[in-house]
Amino acid sequence: MARSNLTLTGFATRWLVAFLLVAATFNPTNLSLIGWLRVTPVSSDLPLKALLAIVLLIGFLIYLRATMRSIGPIGIGLLVALFAILGWVVIVYAGAGWMTGNVLIWLGLIAVSLIMAVGMAWSHIRRRLSGQVDVDEADVG
Repeated sequence: MARSNLTLTGFATRWLVAFLLVAATFNPTNLSLIGWLRVTPVSSDLPLKALLAIVLLIGFLIYLRATMRSIGPIGIGLLVALFAILGWVVIVYAGAGWMTGNVLIWLGLIAVSLIMAVGMAWSHIRRRLSGQVDVDEADVG
């Protein structure tokens, strides 16, 4: 059995890809698929928009399927609650004056991408913490 260890670089790579995926789909600038669709007619550059949409959809399916399989809806809910409460703590203790709409959107994008990265890395994290190995599918036969 091949041993696979998660490194900080491995987690950072998973997070960076997740962040690029989320930010390429939507962000407060027009440098995203949704921003592109908002500022140009849908029929303009339709093949490129369709290509980007399919690539992003494939990326989301890979990340979301892995996240659902590894941490499930309860884990996702707990991570959402963790980030919401973390935001609450920051607002209470750092003040809310700097919290503009765009800052909140970027923080939300970071939180979503971190949840996706945790989902992609959870089997490695769990194995390191508990010593247990996850086996989802086995070739029988």
